[in-house]
Amino acid sequence: MRIVALLLACLWSQYFLSQSAQAQGFAVQNLTAVANEAKRALGDGYAARAEPQRLTLMCLGCPGGPMVDLLLGRQTDGTEERVRSGQTSIAQLEALCRAKSPDCRLSALGVAPAVGWISAYPIGRTAGATAILLRGGDRLTIRAVAENSEAATRQVESLVRAVAPRIVGR
Repeated sequence: MRIVALLLACLWSQYFLSQSAQAQGFAVQNLTAVANEAKRALGDGYAARAEPQRLTLMCLGCPGGPMVDLLLGRQTDGTEERVRSGQTSIAQLEALCRAKSPDCRLSALGVAPAVGWISAYPIGRTAGATAILLRGGDRLTIRAVAENSEAATRQVESLVRAVAPRIVGR
């Protein structure tokens, strides 16, 4: 009987630990909840395919046929803490980005209580932009491919303004 009571106590504590760990991450854990807001933020002509962990938006009738992905995931490698503390600076992140592509540009995003940054880079004849937002081990990636860097960055920034606050929470 003591073993059963001990086992129940362990399971009970694990349940509360997992609940508190989840409470530190994003407020929204299902991207289908923000699909309509994301379409509105990008404008007319966008179609969306929503799944809980991935939201894909595309506009075949728009110049350059832009495509955007939002992805929910986890990142528990310590990056969030290093960026939050200043141990890893935005300049260091940009240096890593430029090591992959000399034309890469990276800047911080104001997405408190999360931390985040956006990078823009060439992809052949097109361009891409990616925003990374981290909070409590949760990661939101917003990635766009468009005809040029400005268009890709504009789409990512629009989604950061329109849906990131709801996903991140307070």
